[in-house]
Amino acid sequence: MPVVELRGTVALLGNFPALAGVDLTVRAGETVLVRGPNGAGKTTLLRLCAGLIRPESGSATVLGHDLVMERRAARRRVALLGHANGLYDDLTVVQNMRFWARAAGLSSGEASQRTASALDRLAVARRLHDQPVHTLSAGQRRRTSLAALVVRRPELWLLDEPHAGLDQAGRDVVDALVSDAVAAGATVVVSSHELERVATLSPRVVTVSGGMVVDDTAGGHGRPADG
Repeated sequence: MPVVELRGTVALLGNFPALAGVDLTVRAGETVLVRGPNGAGKTTLLRLCAGLIRPESGSATVLGHDLVMERRAARRRVALLGHANGLYDDLTVVQNMRFWARAAGLSSGEASQRTASALDRLAVARRLHDQPVHTLSAGQRRRTSLAALVVRRPELWLLDEPHAGLDQAGRDVVDALVSDAVAAGATVVVSSHELERVATLSPRVVTVSGGMVVDDTAGGHGRPADG
């Protein structure tokens, strides 16, 4: 069963069709790069797959859940790293980690263990653990958001410009996290303008333009958009 299955999917932002009939299949264990110009529909595509936007027409399933009727069930198994970072500014770093751990159904012991491991992996300094998120630098907020994904261990990772705001060391950590997630059986969809960097993560590149998939390339060879 595909992890993502979109057929003629339309999604609106207001009255504007941000997705205008998308056909896309993503299979388990794949890493897929989504590229396209600003306003092409990349972020909307990821938000749809995260269950944050309801499809207007067509069909859309994620991990077997229909995104019209079962969006809540899909959201429990998916994590999106977006531009807003998905953190609560007035909570501390550790409180944010525990919130997402509880959302993932972890016990208190599991939550503490994963939180410590994730913050160490993302090199979030211990002196920041009890600081409110709004006091952190942009780079540290981004690292904390990535740590929250590691804590949750979703089946589908949706990463929108994951390298944004990070230094070289942080970017290297992102690449390692993606590789580790796929090795552990997760599926990853990445939207990025840094094509040279993310191309090393995935042989499959999906090009979006005008709210539609216009090209789907695997291993350097073009194929039809729904190939």
